[in-house]
Amino acid sequence: MADLIFYTNPMSRGRIARWMLEEVGAPYETVLVDWQDKPQALLDANPLGKVPTIVHRGQVVSEAAAICLYLADAFPDARLAPTDAERADYYRWTLFCAGPLEAAVTDKSLGVMVPPDRRAMVGYGSLDEAIATLAWAVGRHAYIAGDRFTAADVYVGSAVGWFTQFGILPKEGPFADYLARVAGRPAAVRAREIDDALLPKHQPA
Repeated sequence: MADLIFYTNPMSRGRIARWMLEEVGAPYETVLVDWQDKPQALLDANPLGKVPTIVHRGQVVSEAAAICLYLADAFPDARLAPTDAERADYYRWTLFCAGPLEAAVTDKSLGVMVPPDRRAMVGYGSLDEAIATLAWAVGRHAYIAGDRFTAADVYVGSAVGWFTQFGILPKEGPFADYLARVAGRPAAVRAREIDDALLPKHQPA
């Protein structure tokens, strides 16, 4: 059995973890997960059966943001973990995207409207406020935690790319500039090519 097993589906947040795995450069075994027939080994590791999930030398990590942060620590030679100067922004913006921003986008997509007088009860205030906050964050430095690419950029860059693609974030300004810096990295390109090749092939009618 491989030291690092990666449970994923190319139509999932597994694409984020794939990018991080390619950045790290360590060998890993991919297990493709069929939504209707999840392997028992995945359910044993993660009872929710969610992807991405990784198993590294017996240690289970789920949640794409956690996987990015874990792999940065587990493979220090890749130099994707933060320096002391980068640490605050590294954690702040990774978890902002995984928490308040994603919650705001999910509520929007489900038609959940938060009354103005109840905004203090949700972590994001409003979707517009969350987007404006992220735009400020990505415009402060070349990368989300400073002047160097880190694992935080894998997660934040994936979120920006995904939400831009679906028209939730504007396709110009600081988001476009940030994506231009991160999305063309060799590991990012390689990860997209791997996952795109695994997408279901539509048969002609």
